[in-house]
Amino acid sequence: MIAATGTRFIPRLEQTALVCVLLVPLLLMHAHGIAEVAIAIADVCFLLRSALLRDWDWLKARWLWFSAAWWIWLVVCSLPIPALHLGEGGLRSLVQAVTTVRFLVFVAAMEFLVLRSRPARRWMYGLIAASVAWIALNSVVQYAIGWNLIGWPPGPEGVLTGPFGKPRAGPPMALIIPPAVVPPVAALLSRKGLRPAVGAYALLAASLVLMVMIGQRMPLVLTVFAFVIVACLMRRLRPVVLTAAVVGGLMLAASPVLAPNAYYRLVDKFSNQLEHFAVSPYGQLYARAWEVGIRNPVTGMGFDGFETGCQRPQYFRPTFDGSQPDGGGAKICWHHPHNHYLQALDDGGFIGLLLFSAMGIAWLVPLARGLGRDSDPLRAGLFAVVCAQVWPIQSTSAFTSMPMGGWLFLLLGWGLAEARHRSR
Repeated sequence: MIAATGTRFIPRLEQTALVCVLLVPLLLMHAHGIAEVAIAIADVCFLLRSALLRDWDWLKARWLWFSAAWWIWLVVCSLPIPALHLGEGGLRSLVQAVTTVRFLVFVAAMEFLVLRSRPARRWMYGLIAASVAWIALNSVVQYAIGWNLIGWPPGPEGVLTGPFGKPRAGPPMALIIPPAVVPPVAALLSRKGLRPAVGAYALLAASLVLMVMIGQRMPLVLTVFAFVIVACLMRRLRPVVLTAAVVGGLMLAASPVLAPNAYYRLVDKFSNQLEHFAVSPYGQLYARAWEVGIRNPVTGMGFDGFETGCQRPQYFRPTFDGSQPDGGGAKICWHHPHNHYLQALDDGGFIGLLLFSAMGIAWLVPLARGLGRDSDPLRAGLFAVVCAQVWPIQSTSAFTSMPMGGWLFLLLGWGLAEARHRSR
């Protein structure tokens, strides 16, 4: 009787999980806290369904084994046991480490349940494409008239903020533009005639021009990197990507006149930071993060280990060029070191770094399965953005911080669902 009653709730659990997952892209745009709630509800529904049906086959996923190993080690390193030099961040660090599992369950829920049907995956594509259009529209309007549709001006140094009040348009666009743009570009190229071909070239070129206009360096680099990966996977898109890169380069060359603020950030400021990288904010953070990591090589300092150790004088090592003996002191400190791999090192030592790296590879293996010279456009776009996000040489936000952590795991779950169910 109890089993039969529980089984009747299965459709409701599945529907609730689907609604929550489809709400996440919209909530990540303007309601990060509610997005956390939606992720939690989707997780609970998925776990309850698994328990009621005794369906735990999803635990066999290899990527989940590696992810769980990293998470378990992160929790162990965050246990507040001073005698063993564990969990120096205290109870708050432990709670954050434990709750990180919500993202892993969320990805599994998307792959094995929520996005197993074609209509659900089409809805997800539509919502991601709508998010791209909303950010793009606000960015263009802000560039043209000086404020976005909500009434906010550009951010510091003229960075276009899209529909946001702060310079947050670039990072999500670097994640969602490729899976949103590559399928229609490929579809246009498959049609006969000049108009579809021109439309395909114009759409991809406009995407890169928009990223140049927004004026955020790392998102532009990651977007170009993702499109290069797509070109490697899809031969018929190589001329389009090359043309878009040329157009983006011409836009950058003309930006001193068309977008002087973008030129300052993308060329002047960027080249100056690279030339004096050791004493730039990023160089200072990386030197401090490395010192924290090598001084705690086995277990790190637990979740948010960089934030815990950054202000402690024993970690004030010189910058990489030796010009600043204290590496900038406490005033350079931030919540995270702006690099996923240095963050993993500070959180869990070299073991944590190794497990984190293995987790990233474990994600890419199923995402890449079946991709080749004539890859599916959507899968190629999703693989490209995840690959770009796990690339180690870049400046990043904190790995699990919202909204960027939410975007990454949302696209990862979607990509794994496409890889598992699309061919079926």
